[in-house]
Amino acid sequence: MRYVRFVTVMLLAMLLSPLKQGCGKLYAASIEVHGPSQVAAGEQFYLRYVVNTTDVSGFRLGNVPDAFNVLMGPSTSTQQSFSMVNGKTTHTASVTYTYVMMAVKNGTFVIPAARATVNGKATTSQALRINVTGKAPSSSQQQGGGQQQRRGARVDRAGAQIRGNDLFIKVTANKNRVYEQEPILLTYKVYTQVELTQLEGKMPDLNGFHTQEIPLPQQKSFHIENVGGRAYNCVTWSQYVMFPQMSGKLEIPSITFKGIVVQQNSNVDPFEAFFNGGAGYIEVKKEIKAPAVSIQVTPLPDKPANFSGGVGRFSVSASLDKQTVKAGDPVNVRLVVSGTGNMKLLKQPELTLPKDFDKYDAKVTEKTKLTAEGVTGSMVYDILIVPRNMGKYVIPAMTFVYFDTKSKDYKTLQTQPMTLNVEKGNGGKASVTDYSQKAADDIRDIMKNTPEPEKLEGTFFGSKAYLLLNGGILFTFIVLVMVFRKRAMALADIATARGRKANKVAGKRLKKAAKLMAQGKAGDFYDEVMRALWGYVGDKLAMPVEQLTRDNIAGKLQERGVAEEVIKNFIEAIDECEYARFAPGDATGNMQKTYDKATDAITTIEDNIR
Repeated sequence: MRYVRFVTVMLLAMLLSPLKQGCGKLYAASIEVHGPSQVAAGEQFYLRYVVNTTDVSGFRLGNVPDAFNVLMGPSTSTQQSFSMVNGKTTHTASVTYTYVMMAVKNGTFVIPAARATVNGKATTSQALRINVTGKAPSSSQQQGGGQQQRRGARVDRAGAQIRGNDLFIKVTANKNRVYEQEPILLTYKVYTQVELTQLEGKMPDLNGFHTQEIPLPQQKSFHIENVGGRAYNCVTWSQYVMFPQMSGKLEIPSITFKGIVVQQNSNVDPFEAFFNGGAGYIEVKKEIKAPAVSIQVTPLPDKPANFSGGVGRFSVSASLDKQTVKAGDPVNVRLVVSGTGNMKLLKQPELTLPKDFDKYDAKVTEKTKLTAEGVTGSMVYDILIVPRNMGKYVIPAMTFVYFDTKSKDYKTLQTQPMTLNVEKGNGGKASVTDYSQKAADDIRDIMKNTPEPEKLEGTFFGSKAYLLLNGGILFTFIVLVMVFRKRAMALADIATARGRKANKVAGKRLKKAAKLMAQGKAGDFYDEVMRALWGYVGDKLAMPVEQLTRDNIAGKLQERGVAEEVIKNFIEAIDECEYARFAPGDATGNMQKTYDKATDAITTIEDNIR
C-alpha cells in the first residue's frame, strides 16, 4: 500500500513540475476566423471564431451585412488538451463560437471583425470576405448534410434549464377526418436547439387501428427549419400508416420520449478530464411528451352486397396463361388487383365458371410496399381450373367493388370476358356427343320380326345370382344418388362450404406463418396470422369482410353458443397479433407467443361450434 502511494505521489510530482513550466508561457491572445470564401445564394454555412484560451469574455460579432441571415448562434464549445513529450507536459485550451449563416443574395460582401476581451485585453479578429454566386439546391437536396448541420446545436453549461421551446416533438396526421379503412399518415418530428444525442419512445397500444410503421433510416439526418422566427435542428423521427377499423372519434394517445442532452461541465478538474479521456461534458436526461391526436372516422355508406372491403383507389385485370388446352389439362386464371389502400384486407373477387369445370383454391401473392399513401402495389390471385369436356367456353367477367376515397362513393370494376378453346383430351374423358340435332335420315328403322334368342341352360344371365347382383348394383346406385345429391345441396350453400373449410384454410395459413417465424420475417408473420384469424372467423360465421368487427364477431359467436371466455380469448388473440409487432424484447419470443395464442383461439372456437 505504501508503495502504491509513493508511486502516485512521484507521478503527480513529475506531471506538475513540467506543467507549471508549460503554463508559465502565455500564448499571444488572438481570435481566428474560419468560414468559406465562396457560397451560393440560399446555401447555409458555418462561421467559426476560435480563441486560443479560455479566459475570454464579452464576445461580439461584427455588423453582419444584410446579404446574410444568422440562423443560429453563437453556440459555444470549449476544448482542452494535454500532451507529454520527453517528460514535458503542455496544456492548450480554446473556445469556439459558431454561427449558422445563410447567404440570401449574390455579390461580394465583408463580415467585419469580431471583438472580445481575451486575457484581459481587447482583441479583434480578421474581417472575412465572402463571394456569393449562383443558387443553392432545394432544401430536399440539402438534407443529406443534416447530420453535419446538427453539430451547430447549442451546448449549454451544466445545470442550464432545458425549456419546452428548446426541445419538442410535433405530431401531425395528414388527415384528421377519414372513412373506415382509409389510410392515415402519422408523423413524429423532433425539433431541437440543444445537443440531443439519444431519443427513445415507442408507439403505444392503439385500439381501433391496424398500424404499420414506415421503415426510416437508422442514421438520422438533421436539417434546419425555422419555427416562430427561431432556427431548429429538425428530423423526422418515425412515421406510421394506420387503417381505422371502426367509426367515431378515435384518439392516438400522447407518447413520452426519453432523451439525453449533452451539457458542458465547466467545473471539471483538468487532471480528472485528462485521466478520463478528456471528458468535459455531462449527460442530462430529458422527457419530451408528444401530444395526442384525434381522428374523426366516418362510417362507410350502405355497402353493396358484393363489396370487396377495399378502400382506396384500385384497378383490376384478368388473364389466362393459355388460350387453347386439351380436356383434363389445367389452366391458370390470373386476377390482379392493383392500386393504393388497404390492400392486405381485400376480399378475393369471385370467379364464376361454366359447368364441367373444376376449380381450386387461389394462390395469393403480395407485391406491395408501405408508403405514405398506404399500401401500394398489387395482390395477385392465381386460380387453377380444369375443363373436363371439349368445346369453346367463355370465362365470365369478374366484378370488384370498392369505396373510392377521392370521389367518396362506391366504384364497380369488371374484367373482360375470356375465351378458352378446349380440345379433345388424351385420357378418355372426351367430349359428350349431342345427337339431338341429327337429321331424321340419320336414324335407321328398327328391324322387325327379329327371332327370339335361344335360352341356354346353366347360363349366368337370368339366374338368381344375376338378379341379386343387379339388385345390389341398383341399391348402391340409389344410395350414391342420395349421398351425392345431399353433398351437392351442401356444396351449393357457399356459406356451409366455407364454414367447413374454415379450419383447414386457417391451418394452412398458420403453417405458412410458422415458416415465416422460423425465417425471422416478423412483418410478414404478423400479417399472415392476422389473415388466418380474420379469415377463419369470416368463413366459419359466413360473414363478409366489411362486417368483421370485434362486436359483430362476439355477437355471432354468442348466437352459436360459444362460451364468453372462449370469445374473449379469440378477441385477445386478434389484439395480441395487432400489438405484438411493437412489443419490446425478444422478437422471436413475441412471435411464438402470438402464434400459440392464435392457434389456441382457433382450436377452441372449432371445438365449441362443433
